[in-house]
Amino acid sequence: MDLVYIEGLKVDALIGVYDWEREILQPLVFDITMATDIRQAAQTDDLQYTLDYFAISAAVTALVEQSAFQLIESLAEAIACMIQQQFSVSWLRLKVSKPGAVPNAINVAVQIERGSC
Repeated sequence: MDLVYIEGLKVDALIGVYDWEREILQPLVFDITMATDIRQAAQTDDLQYTLDYFAISAAVTALVEQSAFQLIESLAEAIACMIQQQFSVSWLRLKVSKPGAVPNAINVAVQIERGSC
């Protein structure tokens, strides 16, 4: 199994359970690890045989910008399913961070792993 990473993808989102959070955009940071087999891509030097991290990043950004979830847990699940379905990813690990969400904490986050959605 080979792994493709997207780390530190920052997207502003409408996210949160409190009234004031429903009126502002807040930064979220995504770390995504995806399993794939890169051998054919390495042998052919052809993007069609690997995961297109630019396209995946754009799809995640679009989903986040169009969403209005209350919980980062719900957003994480939606992103994981979208990546698996749209990009044929058999396994992934996704961490969604919401820096500054809790006073005196640098970050809060959820991390999920999915073999299927």
